Amino acid sequence: MNKFALVGVGAMAVVAVAGGAWVWVSRSVETPAYTVEVADGPFEIRNYPTLVVASVDRDGERGEAVRAAFSPLARYIFARDRDGEKIAMTAPVTQEPSQGGWTVSFIMPAGRTVADLPAPFAAQDISLSEIEPRQMASVRFSGRWTDDRFNEAAGQLAQWLESKNMTPAGPPEFAYYNDPFTPPFLRRNEVLIEIAKES
Repeated sequence: MNKFALVGVGAMAVVAVAGGAWVWVSRSVETPAYTVEVADGPFEIRNYPTLVVASVDRDGERGEAVRAAFSPLARYIFARDRDGEKIAMTAPVTQEPSQGGWTVSFIMPAGRTVADLPAPFAAQDISLSEIEPRQMASVRFSGRWTDDRFNEAAGQLAQWLESKNMTPAGPPEFAYYNDPFTPPFLRRNEVLIEIAKES
C-alpha cells in the first residue's frame, strides 16, 4: 500500500471515530420527548409536551444574538453566576425572532418546573418560562447554521404547510442540536412552526 493510500485510510478512520463519538454524545444529551403525528420525508407534525425554558433576548442579527446569548445561558445552567446545583445540558438551542432581535432559549430537563429551578441573578438578564403543549411542524436538515440555510428551510416548511392546508400560528423557530465542533454533515438542524388550532 503506497503512502497516499495510507493517508486515505487514516483520514477515513479519523472520520469514522469522529462520527462514532458524535453519535455517542448526541444520544447522551436529552431532547424533548415529542410524539410524531405525521412523517413526510424531512417534514413532520409533532406534538410537544409542556416545556420549561431559560431564555435571553438579544438585539441584532440572528448569529450575533445567538453568540451574545449563549454565554449567559451556559453560565446559568453550569451554576457559574448563581447559587444552586448545575443543570444538565439539553438540545436543541432554539432561536425565535423578537422585537429588534432574537430570543435564544435552552430547554430545561424533563420534569423541571419554573418553581423548582434555581433563580438566576438579576444581572444575568435570564427569564424562566413555561411553554404550553403545542403542535409543531418541522423540517430537518444538516449542514452549517447559516441564515440562508435556515431561511430556505423555513420557506420549504411554509410551502409544505400550505399544501396540507395547515395554518401557521407564529413565526418560524430555528433549532440546532450540536456544538460548533460537530462536522456540518453530521449536524441536526431544524425549523419549527407552530400550527394553529382548529376553531
